[in-house]
Amino acid sequence: MRRLFRKFTRSVWLQRVVGVLAAEYLRFVWLTNRFTFEPAEVYEIVEPEMPFILAFWHGQHFMTPFIRKDQYRGKVLISRHRDGEINAIAAERLKIGTVRGSGDHGSAFHRKGGVGAFKEMLRALEDNYNMALTADVPKRSRVAGLGIIMLARESGRPIMPFAMATSRFVRLKNWDRTTINLPFGRGILVGGDIIRVPPDADAKTMEALRAQLEATLNDATRRAYIALGRPGEDGHVG
Repeated sequence: MRRLFRKFTRSVWLQRVVGVLAAEYLRFVWLTNRFTFEPAEVYEIVEPEMPFILAFWHGQHFMTPFIRKDQYRGKVLISRHRDGEINAIAAERLKIGTVRGSGDHGSAFHRKGGVGAFKEMLRALEDNYNMALTADVPKRSRVAGLGIIMLARESGRPIMPFAMATSRFVRLKNWDRTTINLPFGRGILVGGDIIRVPPDADAKTMEALRAQLEATLNDATRRAYIALGRPGEDGHVG
């Protein structure tokens, strides 16, 4: 039965249907929530320095495609896992380009297409695409990895950490505490301080900036839920 279910979920037509439906549901959520931005002038701050590396937590990412304005070009890193196929279809439906591979810089980095994805992200930034990716180490929620810091060092592009949340949501009990955003509420984007990685950053500096990114994302997420009147519901454990 499990094998039959996996075969069914790998069906190309089913993945496309689910991906399109997911994209249109998220568009509906975006249109039926009243979103605000903190700081209010966030676009004026980031536009002069584009392209950016956009960083956010895994499981808190569903509304992020809607921050893209029509004049911006953007891509997102999506895994090669079968669930990633659905995410890729949804992203492309929402006019976001995709880079397929792993952001993990551990032992599985080469096997999961990490090297190729890293090079493709560098090329995207060179071509003036904003590059969006989750900051977490895979399967370790709210623990920022060094991959995004390495990308900033090698590309010379700044990192913009941010959080997006809605007042109405359902939170799953999985490893990243995925938040399913719901319609007919309020939403907010909270931007953190821009992080810049020097081209000659050594291991100590890289680790310090990794910790700064982690703390900034946790703070932005906490502030987002407080602003929506949902303090203590940012999904953070520990």
